[in-house]
Amino acid sequence: MEIEVKDNPARNRFETSVEGYTAFIDYKLRPGVMTVLHTEVPEAIVGKGIAAAMTRYALEHIAKNKLELVPLCPYMRSYLNKHPEYQYLVRKETSKNV
Repeated sequence: MEIEVKDNPARNRFETSVEGYTAFIDYKLRPGVMTVLHTEVPEAIVGKGIAAAMTRYALEHIAKNKLELVPLCPYMRSYLNKHPEYQYLVRKETSKNV
């Protein structure tokens, strides 16, 4: 299944629609810094790799736009622990907490 993720800056979130359900990652954007707040996937579509696809998209977006990441979302923190290649994006003051 191909998961198309888009940035919705009007709602401060990355989102995708799968099987009629919307999954999303909420964020807060400040100059040079994106704080990832929450990842939500509706129960009906859990287990399809949607959270991981959205998280990869968010991390690539952060890298492409040369932003620093503050990962407050537990899912994002877990993903970063499993994918250390993205650790360089984490804002230095928060990296010890990831």
